[in-house]
Formats: sequence, structure tokens, C-alpha cells
Amino acid sequence: MKLLFSGLAMLLFLIQGSKEKVTFTSHDGVLITADQYQVNEEYPYILLFHQAGSSRGEYNETANKLTKLNYNCLAIDLRSGDNENFVSNETARRARQTGKPARYLDASADVRAAIDYAYNTNPKPVILFGSSYSASLCLVEGQSNPKVAAVIAFSPGEYFGDDLRIQDELDSIEKPLFVGATQREQPYTRELLTNVDPGQLTFFSPENSPGLHGSKSLWESSQAKDEYWLALLMFFNSLQ
Repeated sequence: MKLLFSGLAMLLFLIQGSKEKVTFTSHDGVLITADQYQVNEEYPYILLFHQAGSSRGEYNETANKLTKLNYNCLAIDLRSGDNENFVSNETARRARQTGKPARYLDASADVRAAIDYAYNTNPKPVILFGSSYSASLCLVEGQSNPKVAAVIAFSPGEYFGDDLRIQDELDSIEKPLFVGATQREQPYTRELLTNVDPGQLTFFSPENSPGLHGSKSLWESSQAKDEYWLALLMFFNSLQ
């Protein structure tokens, strides 16, 4: 298994791709900024959404690696966020300037707009990839949107108070689902997923280190990155 991962790691971690900044409009008029990693116009898209206080810069490393799996990637600035890896969240700045609502739940409009943008670019079902609060948004949107093929959710949770209860929403998802959680988050996250069909769910928590909240567990600086990447690669292999 370690030899398998080392070979995949060499492919994923050393080769870098290029990115292009793009913009598109959310359903309520907010102009959204995203980094597009298009390696082949025939490839389907993975849509990458960041955690609270963050930006599309959260995926500077991760997007390049995912494109080696024969996917294009789109890393999106959601309207609820700030900065990450010296990348400013342009969507959040515009939302503030125009007085648009910018709570966590309001970013669901940006998730839907990103799905439409990617699907209009290449009409193949997309994979939603969320981190923290956006992971929860991806779970809810992904289960009912016919343009979504699968959902990857790192550290989902109940981030929306009484406005939206995630556990109550997840009783009808019929798509492949990968959920990653830190060791500390594992009991809570398993409870969150009580209503999910086990046949659709791949659940992962690291054994050898605590892990990091959200998609940062995949970063080079994460002690648990090898465990997370191996589990994630096996999930992608199951989608073939």
C-alpha cells in the first residue's frame, strides 16, 4: 500500500499545472471570482469551496494535484470568507461593497452558480468538494442537484443554527459521498451522518495523527496528508 501511494504521490505532488482567474455571476447578482484549472476541455469538473474566513487560495496546492486524476478544477471565492495563502477573497469584498447578504448560508447561491458555470462550460456532472461550512452546503446541494455526480466533504457540521439543520437534510442522498473528519471531529461527524445510506458513504478519519480541520488536511504541512490522500484517491478510483 505504501508503495502504491508513493507512486501516486510522485504523480500528484510534483507536477504543477496552470490556472486562470475567471468570473461569473451568482443568482442574486454577486460577481464571483474563481481560479480555473482546465487541463482538458473534455474532463468533468471538481468544484472546490473553502472554509470560513478563507478564499480560493485554500486550494493552491490541492487543485493542481486533483487535475492529475483527469478532472478540471474550479476553486471558488464564496461570499463568506476573507484571505488564505495571500489570496484575497474577491467575491466577499464585492458582497460587502454592494450590501449583499454574506452569511454562511447565503453562500449557497454561489455554490449553485458555480455548478451552473462548470456545467455550461462542459455539460458533464460535477463533483462538489467542500471544506467546513461549505462542506455542509455541498452535502445539501449535492443530494438534489442533477448536475452533481458526487460530493466530497471535509469537516462538515451544523454551521447554520436553526436556519438549516444538516442532519435532518441528509436522508435522501443517492450519490457517492466522501466525508473526512479529524480524530477529534469523528464522533460528532458520524452522528451528523446518521441518516445517510451507508452504501453511499465513504467515511475517513486519520489513525496516525489528529488531522486538520477542513481541506487543510490535504496540505503539505499536514502531518496526516498521506492518510487523507490515500483514502481520497481510493474514493476517486471507486467512481470510475
